Amino acid sequence: TAPVGAPTSPVLCPGVGAQKSFQLHQPQRKLWVTAGDTLTLTCTVSGYGPIGPVKWLKGWGRENETIYDQTGTFPRVMRAATGSDTDFTIHIRDVRPEDAGTYYCVKFNKSVHDVSVFQRGKGTEVSVYAKPSSPLVSGPQSRAGPGQSVPFTCTSGGFFPKEIAVKWLKDGAQISAQQPQVTPGQTKSSYDASSTVSVTLQEGDVRSQLQCEVHHRTLPAPLRGSFQLSRALRVPPSVQVVSEPPSPVELNRTVNFTCHVKGFYPRDVAIAWLENGTELSVGSLPPPSETPRGLFELRSLVEVQATEERNGSVFTCRVVHDAQSPISGTSILRIAAPAKGGLSDRSQTDNGA
Repeated sequence: TAPVGAPTSPVLCPGVGAQKSFQLHQPQRKLWVTAGDTLTLTCTVSGYGPIGPVKWLKGWGRENETIYDQTGTFPRVMRAATGSDTDFTIHIRDVRPEDAGTYYCVKFNKSVHDVSVFQRGKGTEVSVYAKPSSPLVSGPQSRAGPGQSVPFTCTSGGFFPKEIAVKWLKDGAQISAQQPQVTPGQTKSSYDASSTVSVTLQEGDVRSQLQCEVHHRTLPAPLRGSFQLSRALRVPPSVQVVSEPPSPVELNRTVNFTCHVKGFYPRDVAIAWLENGTELSVGSLPPPSETPRGLFELRSLVEVQATEERNGSVFTCRVVHDAQSPISGTSILRIAAPAKGGLSDRSQTDNGA
């Protein structure tokens, strides 16, 4: 890059009176361009100037960067009028947020000893509109039960200008949330946003959807990110054990104990049967069935013989749901006492009469 910092008004070379007529025209003062589009920077010259190139610089002073000159290679930059001695307008393709800044069209004076600034334009301040990225909605790392308040976060980045709005909706209805936090992005001219909302989960949220809606001036329609609340919800089951026939039962009668496991989510569940604390072998477990509400239910059956040794035995159905602490239901097997003399109570009554 050639030395920069010379005066902004024309510097005349001694003895070259014709150079007084030289003019450099950079008419654009401010430009807005959308990321991905093509930026056109206009610069024309008239009259006669000293020998030396015309370049485009971004920034001024020590931090300047050469954007275009006639000898270098600049993949995204091309001349609007190739080979012209008066039109130095350039096109910058695929504009990025980091392209924001002030651009100067500069005429240099090349002498035997050095290259100095002869005249520069007034500068074109370029701002790059950048669309926000598609919003990403994240939820808790572990599931929570009905009645618990759970935080959700929506993030979107890489946008400019800074002003942005975020709305939250649950099943299409807007819910209140804090204003988004906007922080500087990865580039100097971009921003990132983060918005958090707390949702109190309900048992019916198995089929509910949470949406984050991002509004920005670069968007023809808002961007949306979604989160299925079922991913954050755990509904524990109710457990009930029923015997058929109900106790007390006759000696040596076959008794079916059924464990009803109802209204749980997700479907991951394990069931074990215990008789007086000792686990029974009951074979494979049938798969849970889904209810119209989106919850699951399951029935498990164990069959036992009502022997005298089992009188008063406690049968327990132990349910482990979604790796949580066990939930149990119990039933006691009671055997009806036989009538005296082997006759039933009714027979004794009839005989006495």
